[in-house]
Amino acid sequence: MLTAEPPQDEALTDDALTGRMRVWQRARGHRYSLDDVLTAREALRAAPHARRALDLGCGIGSVLLMVLDGLLEAQALHATMVGVEAQAISFDLATRNVARNGVSDRVQLIHGDLRDPAIQAACGDGFDLVTGTPPYAPVGTATPSPDPQRAHARVEIRGGVEDYLAAAATRVGPEGRVVVCCDARRPERAIGGGRAAGLTPIRQLDAVPRAGRSPLFSVFTFAIASDAPFEMASPFIARDAAGGRTDEYRALRAFFGLGSGEMGS
Repeated sequence: MLTAEPPQDEALTDDALTGRMRVWQRARGHRYSLDDVLTAREALRAAPHARRALDLGCGIGSVLLMVLDGLLEAQALHATMVGVEAQAISFDLATRNVARNGVSDRVQLIHGDLRDPAIQAACGDGFDLVTGTPPYAPVGTATPSPDPQRAHARVEIRGGVEDYLAAAATRVGPEGRVVVCCDARRPERAIGGGRAAGLTPIRQLDAVPRAGRSPLFSVFTFAIASDAPFEMASPFIARDAAGGRTDEYRALRAFFGLGSGEMGS
């Protein structure tokens, strides 16, 4: 499925996303990680046969490509994706990663700020699924990295989870689902932001880095004006108390067609 040659102008690593999809990511830049993987899995759980999906703030294309691969695996053979990314380095890598995986005919990438109404309109609407993995640190609460890609991935320079949900609400179809991750210490930001945008939270999955520790992030699923009961999923625990990978971590890798090893970095 891979079609392109790796670029030679910067230090990149070549990493597996799924059994079929791979990405180039900067060795010392922002790299995909567990929050991307769990967001993609929750998205595929929420809308396993989506025909049209949108990834807001798509970065290097990790969630976008994992979701697309899962939809194709589920025989959603007409599935298409739209990705929006404002940060120049990440947008360039997303463009390269879409091309190298041979899915340019299924993916439209838009370079711009997801909060911009003109960019939102360019995406289209009526999506079956909208995803987002916002940064977690409000401006002024963390020192931005001097690397622009890493700075935008961590600090809410172009908005936080509330902005992602506000944009998602304008693009999702009436029966669609919105799946975003957020800082587990502030779940009320996602819940409140969703409700302010007309979205109802219907599921929350907390991610725990190691047994006995507090959750690191949460993945929320939203619907429009849903009367479905809210589901608090059992927490995902990445490592057991001794530091070993859990069965559920291995099952997550298997879900995406991967063997044992690390996901992201």
